Amino acid sequence: MIYIALKHQTDFDGWRQAARTLVLDGITPADVTWSVEGDEGKLFAASGRTSQSPSSATTFSVSSRFLELARATILHRDRERFAMLYRLLWRLRDHHDLLEVAIDPDVSHVATMAKAVRHDEHKMHAFVRFREIGRERDARYVAWFEPDHHIVELAAPFFARRFADMPWSILTPDLCAHWDGAAISFSPGVGKAEAPTWDRLEETWRRYYATIFNPARLKVKAMQTEMPRKYWRNLPEASMIKPLIAGAARATEGMIAKAATKPHKVQKRLEEPMKPKSAASGELETLREEAADCRACPLWDATQTVFGEGPQRAPIMLVGEQPGDKEDLAGKPFVGPAGQMLDRALEEAGIDRKKVYVTNAVKHFKFVPRGKIRLHQKPATPEIMACRQWYERELAAVKPALVVAMGATAAQSVFGKMTPINKTRGRLIDLDEETKALVTVHPSYLLRLPDADVKAREYERFVSDLKMAAAVLRKSSRAA
Repeated sequence: MIYIALKHQTDFDGWRQAARTLVLDGITPADVTWSVEGDEGKLFAASGRTSQSPSSATTFSVSSRFLELARATILHRDRERFAMLYRLLWRLRDHHDLLEVAIDPDVSHVATMAKAVRHDEHKMHAFVRFREIGRERDARYVAWFEPDHHIVELAAPFFARRFADMPWSILTPDLCAHWDGAAISFSPGVGKAEAPTWDRLEETWRRYYATIFNPARLKVKAMQTEMPRKYWRNLPEASMIKPLIAGAARATEGMIAKAATKPHKVQKRLEEPMKPKSAASGELETLREEAADCRACPLWDATQTVFGEGPQRAPIMLVGEQPGDKEDLAGKPFVGPAGQMLDRALEEAGIDRKKVYVTNAVKHFKFVPRGKIRLHQKPATPEIMACRQWYERELAAVKPALVVAMGATAAQSVFGKMTPINKTRGRLIDLDEETKALVTVHPSYLLRLPDADVKAREYERFVSDLKMAAAVLRKSSRAA
């Protein structure tokens, strides 16, 4: 009997290496026992091998479909998953098309486990609720979740992309994931007592949830299918769900009983979109005051207008996409995690941020509320075009030699049309006789990259783009 002890519950690389060696050595599935180091009840006698060295036999290959299936199945909580995958691998050696036989017991069982893992990942994405610990700059967001399978490492990159500008932790009994704005880290699992149970915006979220609850569209069975009861206990709105369901029938009857009302007549807009004034005549302070009252698009209901800042005659204008949550609260551009990334890159490129003008294509934070969290949303074309007047007037007031468009939204505003970044990145483009443009990525794009090597490589490309801008700054300084 061969005993294989993997390092941890999700040790796919260890299983893959051991399984390949076992197959090449002709070790049948019945002669292999799989375990995980530290598992209770999995202590074996010293006889037999506990690890595998590379075999000298000829290698063999399997399809990428099997590898994808195996990567997901390894995350299942079934203790027999390692043996089951090895049995399927053993059979694939002589039956290369086995995965096409959907009714085969091994294929069906492994496919079902992989599906359960992906379903559990989806539920984690949907039902994690963060609570705030601390306030303002010291704030951190913590959530508790109880996954059915070992999916924390699989699911964590989603939250890093979605909540890139806030530090968070997701606590689970198996493994805890943490995001510091730059990288994901993991620590051992904890008990539920370690998780927060309340925050200052809890009651606000409950009132909002009750307001948007529509009894006329309630389908209890469909809701419970999408949101099983076991997840209710971790949701802030959990205590309201049963009373809202119970009162739904009465509320629906009341809505039906009300007399039909005539539709409202279309009202003439009280405020027409602001007409751009002469761009050349606008000094920055005057523009800032005018933009504070802008109602040209629906985004004005954010906390405040986040206008640009920097010298009146800066040789370089950096244009971002839109303010984030931190910028919306502070009223200044690029002060959150993306701003910190930008500051570091500017310093490495040899650019003093105090000598450049920094602004955004869209001056208001576009978001969708999720409890206490405000989730960033990409501005739509009408919103970008409505805000373009402010960019044009800033451009006329600052008169920079170079405009650096960071991200697709910024490029669309600078060029007045959809502009692919990859095709225009890294080269100077004439805007007019006196002004050139340079297209690069937005710093938040770098924050969302989960792979450390890719992030480092893309960061170097970003710094390289900014070095081109630095050359323009030096040339402008000599001309002055």
